[in-house]
Amino acid sequence: MISRSCQVAIVGAGPAGLFAAEQLARAGLAVTIFERMASPARKFLLAGRGGLNLTHSEPREAFLGRYGAAATWLAPALDAFPPAALRTWAEGLGQKTFVGSSGRVFPESFKASPLVRAWLGRLEALGVTLISRRQFTGFGPAGTLLFDGPDGLETVKAKATLLALGGASWPRMGSDGAWVALLEQQGVAVAPLEPANMGVDIGWSPGFAARFAGQPLKRMAIAIAGRASQGEAVITGTGLEGGAIYALSQPIRQAIAGGVARLAIDLKPDLASDAVAARVAGARAKDSLSSTLKKRLGLTPQAIGLLHEAAGGPLPREPEALARLIKAAPLDILAARPIGRAISSAGGVRRDAIDAAGALTALPGVFVAGEMLDWEAPTGGYLLQATFATAAAAARAIAAHLGVETNASPAPGW
Repeated sequence: MISRSCQVAIVGAGPAGLFAAEQLARAGLAVTIFERMASPARKFLLAGRGGLNLTHSEPREAFLGRYGAAATWLAPALDAFPPAALRTWAEGLGQKTFVGSSGRVFPESFKASPLVRAWLGRLEALGVTLISRRQFTGFGPAGTLLFDGPDGLETVKAKATLLALGGASWPRMGSDGAWVALLEQQGVAVAPLEPANMGVDIGWSPGFAARFAGQPLKRMAIAIAGRASQGEAVITGTGLEGGAIYALSQPIRQAIAGGVARLAIDLKPDLASDAVAARVAGARAKDSLSSTLKKRLGLTPQAIGLLHEAAGGPLPREPEALARLIKAAPLDILAARPIGRAISSAGGVRRDAIDAAGALTALPGVFVAGEMLDWEAPTGGYLLQATFATAAAAARAIAAHLGVETNASPAPGW
């Protein structure tokens, strides 16, 4: 058995763990990161393959509203490290950022790998130690940390510990949620982990799935249980994915749990129902219905196919009835896609499990950051922003616990 001691132990080398390590090392603390995978930031790098969306440029109130019920307790962390601070940090690593047409913020390179390389170089220069291939397995006597390493059991004694193990989405990247049972064994209250920013299964007819899987539905709106979102979605072989669906993750989960989960899809959100009916009624008599929907309303073949799926057969010919279908095409959700296929997860360590100093009440000297905490947000930069902000808050709490000043410069405002 290998035993070691360190001043600050961070378990997890995702963005939360790495950022907290940077802040603590700048304060003069000796930091050791323990990572399950062979290399750090696996999930962060994967997220950046399609364009690294760091944060969003929305005004503060709209931004905080993206976190739902968690906004109240997340607000102090986000105010202390807002989007402008994250952009300044990225640019300090040589990654200039810009605001896209949707308000999302990206590095000019659109990639995560240049940022991660520069970041790891900075951490090395600050003296941060990274130990990989260490699976966290729980707590031993006197609060020691237990790891399964290449040579067997390892124990670590730390003056302060930060757990930054992520949620349970994308488990092949290292975040499998196994920590839930380990913390519950220690008396830590954890809200069940559930899929967030996930797709849904609809149960298409075989012909529709075969023809339209992979095709987008653009400029549409989706409503469920009194909540609505606008944006785009993608038809999959089993259902729907995409931002417009992801934004409704919570009400979708609640509707499924209640036994009735029906989406209403508005394929022309920019037109009122009577305007849609008027356009349909103005079609030439010789035009087919599909031709009318394409020419008069600009509906794509996949949107027209979706109307047939919602109608369960032929479309109504009467303009008002057809308009009602176009404005609220009903689709029943069979299931949410599993958490392992979701972009992120909801649930985690409950806010009331954390004391006023920021540590776990049941485990003094142990702190938590990132997606392990009980919050969720849609895609669009909100996930990474809260991850960095909670890591910065945890670093401040750990420094205070150890009687050290962080010497952090004031963060830029919103």
